[in-house]
Amino acid sequence: MVKKVLLLGSGGLRIGQAGEFDYSGSQAIKALKEEGIYVVLVNPNIATVQTDAHMADQLYLQPLTVDVVTKIIEKEKPDGILLGFGGQTALNLGLALEESGVLAKQGVAVLGTAVSSIRATEDRDLFKQALESINILTPRSICVTTVEDAVAAAEEIGYPIMMRSGFSLGGLGSGKIASRSELIRRVKECFATVPQILIEEYLLGWKEFEYEIVRDKGGNALTICNMENLDPMGVHTGESIVVAPAQTLSNRDHQHLRNMAIAIANYFEIVGECNIQFAVNPANGDYRVIEMNARLSRSSALASKATGYPLAFVAAKLGLGHLLHEIKNSVTQQTCAFFEPALDYIVVKIPRWDTHKLKAERKIGTEMKSVGEVMSIDRSFP
Repeated sequence: MVKKVLLLGSGGLRIGQAGEFDYSGSQAIKALKEEGIYVVLVNPNIATVQTDAHMADQLYLQPLTVDVVTKIIEKEKPDGILLGFGGQTALNLGLALEESGVLAKQGVAVLGTAVSSIRATEDRDLFKQALESINILTPRSICVTTVEDAVAAAEEIGYPIMMRSGFSLGGLGSGKIASRSELIRRVKECFATVPQILIEEYLLGWKEFEYEIVRDKGGNALTICNMENLDPMGVHTGESIVVAPAQTLSNRDHQHLRNMAIAIANYFEIVGECNIQFAVNPANGDYRVIEMNARLSRSSALASKATGYPLAFVAAKLGLGHLLHEIKNSVTQQTCAFFEPALDYIVVKIPRWDTHKLKAERKIGTEMKSVGEVMSIDRSFP
């Protein structure tokens, strides 16, 4: 039924908002064009492949704001909109458009994962409650919306604590906090840009793993790739050396995390792609689910290149209502997309920083400062 689709890009040229989402957006455009769909792209970032003249049928180099995109929707009258291919910028904008009633008024269907599911994964409090209902452990945490509540929550959990902001990208404003004065300062800074903050237990020294999941509307789900951060908890995935597949998980632990990741994707009725991050205690195998992205991320681009499974291309097709076994793998041209790639090799990703130019602090942590990454493939980790 879908003839014209509006694709939201990732916006302006700044860290965490540019190149890593160009790959997924470009793949989505190719998948839509293959289906004979007219693609309208909104993305002011001219330094991307997806904004090339031959990519989308109609291109708007306009700001990604509710007012501007509302006017574009009124003019173009698309049948559907894709929110998962432009990072956090597109996701937040999609939520705002749905809340304002524009999508319903103009009859624009959200393709892929439902807005209610996106909201439940982005809202830290709703996400925690949802996982508790299916007996999956999350870090002990308290969701707050004021400075006073944040101070009370931190005292209840005990310092050091981990602070995470809701509805944000690249770990913006998050970090380990060791004292009351530091907390007050950081919380005030954070509330200038986000509506909600999570104060949670600090899982010092725990290992961090990430699972990339694809799922179709029929409930078929696959784990495409699992990755391990070389650095322990407390370092953003974008700042860490990442190894795929995970090297220090036993098969039993891997199957446990994989089953949970698929159960979470099923619970939120993901249609397309998502990734789920776990913390695992190296001493006893205890685990916590840290967070989930109901969208393509920089890890998805890495997973696609590491495995040869075009995650964004497949996710766009799934968003149109196709089932996994109906989609041809565009890399092999032989198999369908309903298989988990075998990683009989190892991929290592190392981030790249530009601290001289940007005068950034030369310490890695929970906030992303890297401006790119390099990937290598071989038979063994050394």
